[in-house]
Amino acid sequence: MTISLTRRHLLATAPALLAVPAATPARAAGWTRDAYMAAMVKSGRPVSLTQAQFDAIQSRKPAAMQRIERYLKERLGSADPAVMAAFEAVPREYFHYLYDSHRATPGDAYEANPKPWALGFGSALSDYLGQAYMTQKCEPKPEHVTLEIGTGSGFQSALLSRIVKRAYSIEIIEPLGKAVGKIFAPLGYDNVETRVGDGYYGWPEVQGGFDIIIVTCAAQYAPPDLFKQLKPGGRMVIPIGQPFKRGQFLYIYTKDSDGKVHSRKDVGVYFIPMTGAMMKQPAPKPAPLTH
Repeated sequence: MTISLTRRHLLATAPALLAVPAATPARAAGWTRDAYMAAMVKSGRPVSLTQAQFDAIQSRKPAAMQRIERYLKERLGSADPAVMAAFEAVPREYFHYLYDSHRATPGDAYEANPKPWALGFGSALSDYLGQAYMTQKCEPKPEHVTLEIGTGSGFQSALLSRIVKRAYSIEIIEPLGKAVGKIFAPLGYDNVETRVGDGYYGWPEVQGGFDIIIVTCAAQYAPPDLFKQLKPGGRMVIPIGQPFKRGQFLYIYTKDSDGKVHSRKDVGVYFIPMTGAMMKQPAPKPAPLTH
């Protein structure tokens, strides 16, 4: 099975809960056009959208939720209720935006044929089926602390934040990372923290490390610092393969209570590569892994 989980798809184009933290504006008052417009303004991304356009977007969401549930059941045997609740809670249209041209594209949300959508600066919002798959593979729990390498649109970390205790995310593209870092607070997502930096080195300042590390760009190998920051009992989901080539695969790494790392090769994927130090640092000598 091959699924496309592209985050930075250079050819992408875009036309013009369980454990949900208490009362975000969208959940408390209902996700209305006025709530959407107000959140967009607060995030520094003003938009013009009629009530009819907003209603048309919302009318497509139930079918998209059905696709996600069916996809997870077909691929994984079941759809995690927490993952489904997170997708229900997070308004995907809020994350459709072209950052280099300052243009909102909410009308692209909940498309019938899921695909990546351009964000600008060579980045993209991944297709929602792929994001659902990776999220469930992470096995997030309410007590978890997570790290995402590659913030992109912010949608992946927003999803995790509706399930876990705290979500951290790193973006290497400075103008994108700075802009996306402003979009969580207007939704009331106060358990998300982002920064601009090279995800190869992780976020070592976070005391105690991470229960989950999710990488949304293709690495040539798993960065050593990420293993160091993975807690015993933790899980890392990462695509590994050569840049701009097919033959990439999603890998699941787990660390047992003794600190030993175990690996499992999962599905075939295609991602634009991890940049920064990954392109400069030679691969370390293989560490002992239990398969």
